[in-house]
Amino acid sequence: MLATAQPILCQMDPIGLDDMKAVRLMNRVDQKYMAPASQLPLLLQLVANSYYVQQIEGNPIAPYRTLYFDTADLSMYTAHHNQKLNRQKLRVRRYRSTNTTFFEIKNKDNKKKTRKVRIPIAPEQFDRCLKVAEVASFVGTNTPYPIDHLVPCLENQFERITLVDKGMSERITIDSDIRFYNRDTGLEADIAHLLVIEVKHEASSTMSTIERALHQLHIQPRRMSKYCIGTALTNPMAKHNRFKPKLLYIDKIRNL
Repeated sequence: MLATAQPILCQMDPIGLDDMKAVRLMNRVDQKYMAPASQLPLLLQLVANSYYVQQIEGNPIAPYRTLYFDTADLSMYTAHHNQKLNRQKLRVRRYRSTNTTFFEIKNKDNKKKTRKVRIPIAPEQFDRCLKVAEVASFVGTNTPYPIDHLVPCLENQFERITLVDKGMSERITIDSDIRFYNRDTGLEADIAHLLVIEVKHEASSTMSTIERALHQLHIQPRRMSKYCIGTALTNPMAKHNRFKPKLLYIDKIRNL
């Protein structure tokens, strides 16, 4: 789906990975949006002059592969579903454009702040990362979960566009062609018709260019976890009552 945006992306000013390091968001605001993938070209047209697009070896579209881990009874998924304030997600992610792989832990605290910590591993360790000594030590130090209680649960793949405003104070990721495979149930699902947009910028009382464009296109903020939505779509035994409004909205977009 992101291929339809290639002509606009090629006209935007590029930015490389090294220059991206200058984007330091110390007091940041994060907001997520879900939108029909068909609206991507128009959204990019509205903001193209105000943002750089990240390119890796000349390509503005980066493929990602992620595998999430949980306990056999899905305690991390259930903590999110039940709105537990302090919770974690554990995953291994391969950034295929740069051929780098990281084991990552995302922490959300009772102030709704998200903090991510990670360690690099070899790409060939993706599927066996729980057997890697450094990962076991990392998990033991940063989570309450014994490493032998963790199992691979949900795999996803998607493509990402990353934008940075020309003031270097805002970063946007746009994910599309999102596909899921559940390693427990063997079921597959996709939300390839959907864009998941995340806007991160310094706290401000004024709307940014991308926020004004989203408002103009009637795209409202909606929180969304790929792990939770993917699990709800591929594991019939997983509790998902609280996610029903989001699942209905995703179906509504699919049928537009």
